[in-house]
This record gives sequence, structure tokens and C-alpha cells, in this order.
Amino acid sequence: MTVLDSVDAVVGTLRPIELDELLTRASLLTRLDRKYMLPLADLPFVLGGLDEDTQVLEMDGARQFAYRSVYFDTPEMDGYLGAARSRRRRFKLRIRTYLDSGQHFFEVKTRGPRGTTVKQRIPYEGELGRLGAEARAYADTALAESGIDSGRFRFVPTLTTYYRRTTLFLPATGSRLTADTDLTWTLPDGRALRTPDRTIVETKAGRAGSGADRLLWSLKHRPCPVSKYGTGLAALRPELPSNRWLPVLRRHFPTALDGSPA
Repeated sequence: MTVLDSVDAVVGTLRPIELDELLTRASLLTRLDRKYMLPLADLPFVLGGLDEDTQVLEMDGARQFAYRSVYFDTPEMDGYLGAARSRRRRFKLRIRTYLDSGQHFFEVKTRGPRGTTVKQRIPYEGELGRLGAEARAYADTALAESGIDSGRFRFVPTLTTYYRRTTLFLPATGSRLTADTDLTWTLPDGRALRTPDRTIVETKAGRAGSGADRLLWSLKHRPCPVSKYGTGLAALRPELPSNRWLPVLRRHFPTALDGSPA
């Protein structure tokens, strides 16, 4: 049995929750995110140690879903540098595609009070390789609300990510946990990086954390500054400043690039 088979076996024992109920009980568009990058071999122990009332998102009989995100930044990499240098006013822009359903959303992520993450989004129907007028106007408005004047910015695609996600609901704290596997990063020029033996686990809860966080801590896993956008770009473009992510890069990312498109 492979590690992914073990993960599927654990997830298969959980009670399902439908998307509408999950969004009602744990929308958490404003939340404190804690991210953990760990060996894929440890994931069955994490999932198996959660409370018995943990539920898994299920849609049309599926419990794992494929995601693709196309990130946009300025040619000067203002979004990336804001995260790399831990600036208070920083942002991410992306078109997220739920590959199983074919739905697209344009999302803007900014920083809220006391380190929280604020995500705003709208349905997207334009080209995936460029921002349409409606998305651009939405981005300018959302960024202005966070004190970022983006009027002078030109946004271009800078990175595409792909992964498969399992989403869990923890009723005791009304929080969520996501586990992302089959992680792939691709630059516009086709250079790609894959980490099949790693998983990114993310908890989305209030400041007090959740039972999942306490379980991860008990298993010697600690939150780390891993960002699919920031860390992936740092790994693929070593000329960019990356001090913030060096411990994660050294521990979890391969030194050789794949070089083939995802």
C-alpha cells in the first residue's frame, strides 16, 4: 500500500460534509492561516489523529479535488517582494480553477488586522493568461481597501501551481484543514518543479488555533513560512531574494529543476 493509499483509507472513514454546509459553518474568508510542510509519509498519522467528529468535503462522491492557480504580479515583482520582505501591505492575485468542475475565480489576498488573511473573490470568465477589465477593476478596489495604490501597476502572469486538495471540517472549533499533495509549480517559460514526496497542510482557524494545530505540534511539526507562490518562485528563480523561505527551501525542496511543463 502506498502512502496515498493510506491517506485515502483514512479519509474514507470520515463522515462527509457538503460544500454549502461547509461554507455556512466555516467560510473563514478572514482567518489566521498556519501552514506546515511535511513529508507525505507523515500525512496518514496527522489525518488519523484528528477528532472522531472530523468531516471531509465530498462532492459527487469525490473527496479529493484538483486545483490550478495562475498568479499575477508586476514585472518588478511587487507582490512577491512584499511577502519576501514581510511588508505589512502585501498582496497576491490569482485566477483559481477548480479543475473537476471547470469553475474559475479571480481572488485577491491581502493582510488584515493582527496577521489575519483577507481573501476576496469573484467568478472569472476571461482568459486565464491575462486579467480582464472586470478583474483588474476588482483588484484595484480590493487593494485600495488595504491601503495599496495599484493604479501604476501592470499585472502579468508569473507562476502557475497545480495540486490535489483534501478539505476537512473540525466541528469543535469551526475550523478547516486542507492537505495538498501532488504539488507542481511552473514558470511562464515552462520550467517546472515537483515535490511528490511532500505535502502542505494548512489550518484555517481563529487566533487560538484548532485541535489539528495541537496535533501537528505534538508530532513535532511547526508552522513555517511556506507559500505556494513565494516559496515556489524562490525555488524556481534563485536570483530573487528568498531569505524568508531558506529553511523551507533547504529542508523540503529538491535542488534540481524538472525543466518540463506541468
